[in-house]
Amino acid sequence: YTALVPLVIYALLGTSRVLSVSTTSTISILVGTQFLHLGGVGDAHLSGVLSMLTLMVGAILVAASLLRVGFVANFISHPVLTGFKAGVGLVIVFDQIPKVLGLHLPRGSFLHTLTELVENFPHTSVPTLTVGLVTIGLIVGIERIKPRGPAPLVAVAAGIAAMAWLGLQSHGVATVGHIPEGLPVIALPDLSMFPHLWAGALGIALMSFTESTAAGRAFANKEEPVPAANRELLATGFANVGAAFCGGMPAGGGTSQTAVNRLAGARTQVASLVTAGITVITMFALAPLLELMPAATLAALVLVYAAGLLRPAEFRAILKVRRTEFVWALIAFAGVDRKSTRLN
Repeated sequence: YTALVPLVIYALLGTSRVLSVSTTSTISILVGTQFLHLGGVGDAHLSGVLSMLTLMVGAILVAASLLRVGFVANFISHPVLTGFKAGVGLVIVFDQIPKVLGLHLPRGSFLHTLTELVENFPHTSVPTLTVGLVTIGLIVGIERIKPRGPAPLVAVAAGIAAMAWLGLQSHGVATVGHIPEGLPVIALPDLSMFPHLWAGALGIALMSFTESTAAGRAFANKEEPVPAANRELLATGFANVGAAFCGGMPAGGGTSQTAVNRLAGARTQVASLVTAGITVITMFALAPLLELMPAATLAALVLVYAAGLLRPAEFRAILKVRRTEFVWALIAFAGVDRKSTRLN
C-alpha cells in the first residue's frame, strides 16, 4: 500500500525525475522500533496508531518545507554523493548475495555479513543459486542484445514460470511469500497517541528527508536539474499524509528502488505512475501469481542493478581534480557501512 499512494503524490509534486518514494528498509526498522517502544499494541488498534505516526511524519515534513529548512541539503557535495551512491551499491550487492545463494544470515555490519557469507558458503542451495544465476544471465543477455528490451520483466516471468512448472519449492527454492489483495481500508489516525509518537515521528521524518535528498541528488544525471530541497520536503510530506489514510506507513525516497528505477531506463516520474498502476493491477489480479516469484529472482534483479552503482572511474575523475574531495568521497563510501545494519 505504501508503494501506491506515496508514489502517485510524489510523482505529481516532486522535483526529482527518478526518485522512487515508498517504504525503505531504514524507515521500516525505525517504525518497528517505535512500536516496540510502545509495548503491546493490539491488531485492532494497530492501524490507528500507524496512521497517526505516518500523518505526523508527513506534517513534520510539510512544516519543514514551509519553514524553508531545505537549505541544509546544499551542504551535500557531488563527491559525497558519488561515494554515498557507490557505498549503497556495495551494501545492496552484499545484502542480496546471501538470498541468491539461499542462505539465511543474521543482520550485521558489512564486514560481519562478509564473514558470515564466507563461513556459510558451503551450505549454498544449488537450486536457489541456479535460479539466481539464470536470472542474472537473462537480464545481462537481454540488455546486451536488446538494450531497450524489458529484461527485468522477462526475468521475473521466467522465474514465476519455473516455480510453477518445475516445482522448485520442493527443491528448497523459497518464494517472496504472501502478497495482500484488494485496496487498502481507509484508516483514521488515533489522535490520543500524539504524546507517545512525536519523538519517533521526528526521527523518521529526518531520516525520510535525508534519504530522499541523498538518493534524489545521487541519481540525478548531469543534464537534469538538482531536486529543489524545500519542494522535496513538501512532496514527501504530502506523500506521507496520503499514505496515513490509505493503509500505508511512513515513506521516503529509497536508494535501492531509485537505483533500479534509474538503471532500468526511467527518465521522468511517469515511471512512478506506471509502478503505481502495476501495483493496483497486482492488488486485484497479480498477487497470487507474484507470490510464486522465487526470492532469488528478486534478489538477482536488485543485485544486477545495484552493481551498476559501483563506478571506480568516477572516483578516479574526482582524484584528478582534487585530492581533498576524493577523501570526502571515500569517507561517504565507507560511512554507508554503518547504515548497512539497517538495510533489509
